[in-house]
Amino acid sequence: MSTPHTFTFAILGVGSRGQTFSHWVWEHPQAGRVVAIAEPIEDRRRKIAEQHAIPPQRQFTSWEQLLDQPRLADVIIDALMDRLHAPSAIRALDKGYHMLLEKPMATTLAECVAIDEARRRNNRIVSVCHSLRYHAVYAEVKRMLKSGAIGRLMSFDQVEGVDPVHQSHSFVRGNWGNEQRTCFILMTKSCHDIDILAYLADARCVRVSSFGALSHFRKENAPPGATARCTDGCPAEAQCPYSAIKIYVSPALGWYDEAAGFADWPRERRMEALRSDRYGVCVYQADNDVLDHQVVAFEFEGGITGTFTMTAFAPPGRHLRLHGTEGQLRADIDENAIELVRFSDRAVTKIEFPRQSGTHGGGDSNVMEGLLNALRANDPDAVLTTTAQSLATHRIVFAAERSRREGRVVEISELMRQA
Repeated sequence: MSTPHTFTFAILGVGSRGQTFSHWVWEHPQAGRVVAIAEPIEDRRRKIAEQHAIPPQRQFTSWEQLLDQPRLADVIIDALMDRLHAPSAIRALDKGYHMLLEKPMATTLAECVAIDEARRRNNRIVSVCHSLRYHAVYAEVKRMLKSGAIGRLMSFDQVEGVDPVHQSHSFVRGNWGNEQRTCFILMTKSCHDIDILAYLADARCVRVSSFGALSHFRKENAPPGATARCTDGCPAEAQCPYSAIKIYVSPALGWYDEAAGFADWPRERRMEALRSDRYGVCVYQADNDVLDHQVVAFEFEGGITGTFTMTAFAPPGRHLRLHGTEGQLRADIDENAIELVRFSDRAVTKIEFPRQSGTHGGGDSNVMEGLLNALRANDPDAVLTTTAQSLATHRIVFAAERSRREGRVVEISELMRQA
């Protein structure tokens, strides 16, 4: 199926994430090639099939059709929607595929456990795509902590700014705005934040507490006279930062038009789409129910404490501080910068990293490189986030959400007894 140093890939779902990894393989022919895809949207399927010269008999409209076939490739890239991860991943593992599995692993703890069990019984290599572990800044922070640069770690805090427009696109109008379609936002948006913080703490999480709310993107906050859709002549549209016409039509802002499936469309077709699909709905009158801000507090073995804040109401980016007995580390992840302050002499050391191309600051590319290295070594433990490691940090996320819903501190041991 492949040579000892190159591999064949089949991709389940070629939305934004599937396209990212498809393009990476295309740019790195030494890694291998994409030989099969499953995608229900014809335009997306055709585009990827043409790029990789995939024959019609290996283009499928559903993941079930692809997995009904004899094994078609060495590796499955599972980039389906979150609720489909468990059935697709377990079936693919049982058919003998190695795997890159998008985060989150799954949307219930029982399903996460089942995926880990499937990996174990099939002895497959699975990398769960917690790309922050592969980001150069976090990797250096991890190295500095292990070297004792700030002495013994005492506490940490991280803020993830989602950005209001990003929130409106992905978590109000988009695929992740409603828990019945996907899962709670701490899992879908921030499970890899919880993962990286637990990885840096390098200790077992004991208990968590959490608070959060959906406070702004609600019907009562709609401007006076706001219409159900931005295309309905809304009197607030021209001033509204969430105008679908501004975001998706004239001009398109960043990556949102492409993520909505409007790339290369003329203005008229974009406007027509906004009159009927979810991306044209007023952000204050959508069916969203996921939170727009949340905070989590952690306690780890050894007395390490920490907090994580996810907020829609901050520019995009992650800001991390780690407090030790001998110094402090500050990291601006998106600016690729670290600052170390030593308490002994108040010396300040600044480290800046060159920007790496690719999504998640180059982390996604490094995920793929790590997976390839594990495949070439035939070593399931050579990836940074195995299913077992991801399951452990997913338990923290599930515990935090239970804390928020039940209004109490939750012991991680409660979830160890489940599923």
